[in-house]
Amino acid sequence: MTTPQVLDLATLRMKDVAGVGGKNASLGEMISQLGGAGVRVPGGFATTADAYREFLAQGGLKERIKSRLATLNVNDVAALAKAGEEIRGWIVAQEFPGRLRDEIASAYGKLADGAGDGVSFAVRSSATAEDLPDASFAGQQETFLNVRGLDNLYAAMKQVFASLYNDRAISYRVHKGYSHQDVALSAGVQRMVRSDLGASGVMFTLDTESGFDQVVFITSAYGLGETVVQGQVNPDEFYVYKRALKDGKKAILRRGLGSKAIKMIYADDPKAGHSVRTVNVPDAERRQFSITDAEVEELARYAMIIEQHYGRPMDIEWGKDGADGKLYVLQARPETVKAGEKVDTLRRYRLKQRSEVLATGRAIGQKIGSGPVRIVKTAGEMSSVRDGDVLVTDMTDPDWEPVMKRAAAIVTNRGGRTCHAAIIARELGIPAVVGCGDATQVLKDARPVTVSCAEGDTGFVYRGVLETEVIDLSLSSMPKSPVKITMNVGNPELAFEFQRLPNEGVGLARLEFIIARMIGVHPRAVLAYPDVPADVKVAVQEHSAGYPDPVSFYVDKLAEGVSTLGAAFWPKPVIVRLSDFKSNEYSSLTGGSRYEPREENPMLGFRGAGRYVDPSFRDCFALECRALKKVRDEMGLTNVEIMVPFVRTVGEAERVLGQMAANGLKRGENGLRVVMMCELPSNAILADSFLEHFDGFSIGSNDMTQLTLGLDRD
Repeated sequence: MTTPQVLDLATLRMKDVAGVGGKNASLGEMISQLGGAGVRVPGGFATTADAYREFLAQGGLKERIKSRLATLNVNDVAALAKAGEEIRGWIVAQEFPGRLRDEIASAYGKLADGAGDGVSFAVRSSATAEDLPDASFAGQQETFLNVRGLDNLYAAMKQVFASLYNDRAISYRVHKGYSHQDVALSAGVQRMVRSDLGASGVMFTLDTESGFDQVVFITSAYGLGETVVQGQVNPDEFYVYKRALKDGKKAILRRGLGSKAIKMIYADDPKAGHSVRTVNVPDAERRQFSITDAEVEELARYAMIIEQHYGRPMDIEWGKDGADGKLYVLQARPETVKAGEKVDTLRRYRLKQRSEVLATGRAIGQKIGSGPVRIVKTAGEMSSVRDGDVLVTDMTDPDWEPVMKRAAAIVTNRGGRTCHAAIIARELGIPAVVGCGDATQVLKDARPVTVSCAEGDTGFVYRGVLETEVIDLSLSSMPKSPVKITMNVGNPELAFEFQRLPNEGVGLARLEFIIARMIGVHPRAVLAYPDVPADVKVAVQEHSAGYPDPVSFYVDKLAEGVSTLGAAFWPKPVIVRLSDFKSNEYSSLTGGSRYEPREENPMLGFRGAGRYVDPSFRDCFALECRALKKVRDEMGLTNVEIMVPFVRTVGEAERVLGQMAANGLKRGENGLRVVMMCELPSNAILADSFLEHFDGFSIGSNDMTQLTLGLDRD
């Protein structure tokens, strides 16, 4: 009996990797094994590796390819490009063997039958060495979307076969020690999900930067997913907490609104390579998240089901069909970078000096790199990149990998954390700042810069070469501390990384950092909106884009910062100090100067507990309480405790606790502990009286010293 050269995806399992590659085997595995758990995967078919080998065997093509690559130096970018183009041309010119052509036609007929005139297909590659645990072949081979008609399908599949010899694929195999002859290719054909009418993106079952495995990280943008994967757009980002999702609690820890400037949609031309086009996204849609919270959580459930089935962290592409409104998984492969890192070692990079910030974007990795700027506008200029350059470009193509490894750092105008540039940078261990928007305009060729990805989610490009410190910690060899040490964590964006250090939780997390960095607006301005001056109104609208209203934005952003800390350190306690901005600090927030008094000595003025109970600020304080109640009660992060700062009198303490209780935060309920910042002489003198109302003290030595000795720290 003749072995089929085309197989229905539903018949495939992971044991078939050798025959159809990791991607197609994984699709078959999910269709057959996870459909019952609710994971939707579009059906389709795949050609076999044997079919590919038979195709290359015709007319001595295999030997021609082998001969052409025998003496190729893949580090010579120009020679690599020339050889790759030649080989791809040979493959596209080769005819399919008759049997393979007939089997494709038969499978296509079954898939298209009854699907209507407008049915279209995605044609993707699946290399037989692809998606192995020690490598990522992300973006090496071609994908063709919205392919319509059998002749166009043949042409697209031929292009997919040829893409096994893309420049990056050739270079990657050489550097990984894979023989070109040992790698074959399977073409996968799936019914298109109409994400051109909806949204699409990528998700990982861990944090891609720290490796923290208790979250699902999701990116999303309008239209077909290639814009996200290729780094053409800055997508929306979401972090979902697995434990909360499992427990039926609200689970979204953080949201980030991407610019989503363009989207890829269907074109009228059905030919492969011409069947999609990009269009601008209207401003009103750009200012909204591309998927709902419910859809974010549904995607995260799919991710957790897939991760549990495969027993390892996964990298998953998904699409939302705008026609039927449903979510689909388009492919899934093992995550290969963070999952393979040693967990007992920690390397930290730290800048020892600062300079002018020239550009900012999304930080990839946690390293720092410096060198002269090399602006590359097109692939034809790739050869200009020298070892140690900072590669600056609009967006990278996967074929740029041979020159990316020369760079000290990479900076792009466009792209998010799950695009090819980001994946390759992580794989190569190179710091990258993606989605800067204007890097190619503000950075000047040959000028030295320092690229820092060591300061949280935001990556910075600084003027000049700055001194950097590298700290290596062996976590397994650190001595056990004789006392319980808690951490002072200001920036929630660093929480996933910091939780790896030996600790007993977080002893101090300041709300001021979250308000200043993640919100930037005075609470009175969001409460008064829209009855605020025109300039403040515009600024509030910009800050709160994507959220139902400015008040929701303020509360949700506070909750996002606090919940990120709570989830990172769960179940250890995380003590969050209520806001302790002075009047001059509140004035610096958007709209703040309208609402704050001018004080000669703000340190002794309108601050801390006295501010919370004042009638002019009471409803602002209620926003903080709402956020903390949401984190504890709705998200289940009951490890979050509360600290009250600058309490002048026992009566003030009683009134603050009364205000908190009125806003749903009653000491003792649901395990809520409330501690006080002991930072005034009255707190120490009347310690027993204060402790009747609080569960403990945290010593604020700075203010205590100033107020005891009459010194000014400034």
